[in-house]
Amino acid sequence: MSDTSESLPSATGLDPRDLRADCGRCFALCCVAPTFAVSADFAINKRAGKPCPNLQSDFRCGIHTQLRQQGFRGCTVYDCFGAGQKVSQVTFGGEDWLQNPHTAAQMFRVFSVMRALHELLWYLTEALTLRAATSLHGELQHALAETERQTHGSADGLAQLDLAAHGREVNRLLLRASELARAEIQPQKDFTRADLIGAKLHGANLRGANLREAYLIAADLRDADLRMADVIGADFRDTDLSGADLTGCIFLIQSQLDAAKGNAATKLPLAFTRPAHWF
Repeated sequence: MSDTSESLPSATGLDPRDLRADCGRCFALCCVAPTFAVSADFAINKRAGKPCPNLQSDFRCGIHTQLRQQGFRGCTVYDCFGAGQKVSQVTFGGEDWLQNPHTAAQMFRVFSVMRALHELLWYLTEALTLRAATSLHGELQHALAETERQTHGSADGLAQLDLAAHGREVNRLLLRASELARAEIQPQKDFTRADLIGAKLHGANLRGANLREAYLIAADLRDADLRMADVIGADFRDTDLSGADLTGCIFLIQSQLDAAKGNAATKLPLAFTRPAHWF
């Protein structure tokens, strides 16, 4: 997880630790709730709600230090943004699904909703740090407060939440903040949801580009200029970022870097950690 939350503005009213995964306070929800499919990311098929065979009775992973080597790369790039401990300790008051199996199905459904809400909280807090978006800070604060309020709802309330509608409203606000932050960079390049799988973009000038939800799987972005690019939701799996400049990237998250390739020459925002598998 990135340490960006360490520098979140105190005006958000959020404890930065609330948006960082604390696996010791979670009932391994990410090891049970999702579906796994055999692929480059997972070595096995696993249906939703079924514990991963590597999960131990103490809610710890039996191969945690060997996940990549054992074919579970997908686990190494997953981030719940603190939703796991929120569901485990707040929504369900420390009552785990293993000792109380009657809670399991609802807990797993709620976890999916909570993760999405916490991811929105992460982006909203970053948007509040964009100086060019000061005119939107009132709306951003309101959206953040409303999203945070929803995370404290009951299990039933969270399960019934119209997450799609709330997400659309927040996303429109985040896009406006991004546009204000990138307004001075011309020409504006829009690659929203673009299929750039395997694209040859070595040395490309993508400064200030809109790469929201772009498919950059296995793309060659060596030495590319990605300063101030909006990369929210962009798929960086196996993207080669060697020598690329990502300083000032908007809505970048650590899991995107963890999914990519890079090297010592890749320039990152100060708050992010260079993945251990980069060379």
